[in-house]
Formats: sequence, C-alpha cells, structure tokens
Amino acid sequence: MKAIIETGGKQYTVTEGSEIFVEKLDVEEGKTVKFTNVLMLGDVIGHPYVEGAVVTGEVVKQGKQRKIRIFKYIQKNNFRKRQGHRQPYTKVVIKSIK
Repeated sequence: MKAIIETGGKQYTVTEGSEIFVEKLDVEEGKTVKFTNVLMLGDVIGHPYVEGAVVTGEVVKQGKQRKIRIFKYIQKNNFRKRQGHRQPYTKVVIKSIK
C-alpha cells in the first residue's frame, strides 16, 4: 500500500519498508515516530488529510548531509563571500501504514 505523508513542509511517497530522509525530527534513534498528516492512502485522497490514517516509522539515524558551498560575488566592488552549510536530517524506515 502506498501513502503520501507531509512532514517538514515536504511531501513523501512511502510504502512499508521504505527508507526516507526527512527534515530533522526531535526523536532519538531507535524510537518510533507517527505521521498523522497523511494526504493520500491507497486510492483515498484526503481533503486536506485522510481522517484516522497513521503512518508509523522507526528512526534509524540522525545526521547531516554533505556540505554545500555558497559563494557570493559582486563584480567591480571586490566583494567575495564564501559560506558553507550542512542540513541536518533524520533517516526513517516505514514500519506500518494504517
């Protein structure tokens, strides 16, 4: 069964056993997390969410993504600015869809 969930301002298509990388959740590794913002469950489309639908998953890992480099440059003004950023994430394995 497929479901579309919403977390961290983004939407993810999930099935049982799938691994997803979501925005950082304040949950420890090994704990379960429930997603109640289910937009679609099988063929049922919510308005905006499907009533009573819950997707549960297990937090496998907390980490940071690869560093991206930001370089700002303004010509003729001798302006150069270099900056880096690593976005935190949470890796979740989907256990059940109800």
